[in-house]
Amino acid sequence: MRIDAHQHFWQYNPVRDAWINDSMTVIRRDFLADDLLPILQENQMAGSVAVQADQSENETTFLLDLAEKNTFIKGVVGWVDLKDPDVKERLAYYTRNPLFKGVRHIVQAEPDNYMLDLDFQRGINYLQTFELTYDILVYVHQLPAAIQLINRFPDQHFVIDHIAKPEIRNNKMEPWRELIYEIAGAKNMYCKLSGMITEADWKNWKESDIIPYMDIVFDAFGPDRILFGSDWPVCNLAGSYREVIGFVEKYCARFDKKIRAGILGENAVKFYKLDIG
Repeated sequence: MRIDAHQHFWQYNPVRDAWINDSMTVIRRDFLADDLLPILQENQMAGSVAVQADQSENETTFLLDLAEKNTFIKGVVGWVDLKDPDVKERLAYYTRNPLFKGVRHIVQAEPDNYMLDLDFQRGINYLQTFELTYDILVYVHQLPAAIQLINRFPDQHFVIDHIAKPEIRNNKMEPWRELIYEIAGAKNMYCKLSGMITEADWKNWKESDIIPYMDIVFDAFGPDRILFGSDWPVCNLAGSYREVIGFVEKYCARFDKKIRAGILGENAVKFYKLDIG
C-alpha cells in the first residue's frame, strides 16, 4: 500500500500562519482534504499521514476531525505541549482516538538545545508509555542535540523530517553528512524522504542537485528505515506533487519491488502502526 507519510492541511489564517511570507503566495490559501484526495488518486497513493503545522491542541483536534471524516487520512501526527506538567493526561486524552499516532514540535524555530530540556524529555518519556512516535523537525545545526535525545531514549521511535533540511540550494554537504551517519546509527531512528525540493533552489532545482543527498540517506539508514513524504502543500513552492513523487520513484527503480513498496508506503504503515484495513 502506497502511503504519503508527510503532508499538511490548514485553513489559512494570516496571523497564525505568518510564516507564509510574500515569497510563498502559492500556498497562502486553504488546503483541505478535498484538495489532496484527487492528487493522491492520480498518483496511486492509498492514503496519507497528516502532520501538524501549528503549535496548538486546536491543530491536533482539527487534524483528527479531518481524519475521522476522510478515510484516506490514515493517521495524525499532532501537537501536544511536551513540557506541560499535565502532558500525560493530554496524551491519554488524544490517544483515545486510534488515529492519533504521534507528536511533533517545530523545533527548527527553537534554540539549539531545546530537546535537551528536562521537561521536554519528560514528555518524550510519556510518548513511550502511549506507544506514540515523535517527528524530529530540525535544521542541521540542531542535529547534535537530536542525537543526544535519541540516545537517551533507545526504545522510543523517532523519525527525522525532511532529511534534516540540508542546504541543498548551496550544495553544502558538511556537517550534515557526518551528522546523518551518526544519527542513523541509532536503530530507533527513521528518516523521511521529504521536503527536499524546498531546501533546493525553488525555481532552478534539478534532480542532480538532490540525488547526492538521497544517496547518503539511503547509505546511512538503509531502505527499511526510509519513508516517502510529499510535504504537500509546502512542496508547491518548488514543484508539483507529481514532480516530487516522480523523482523518488525514478531513484527507487534500482531497488526490487519489495523495497520500493516499503519506501513508498509499507515502512510508514509499520512505523506509525497505521490501520490500513
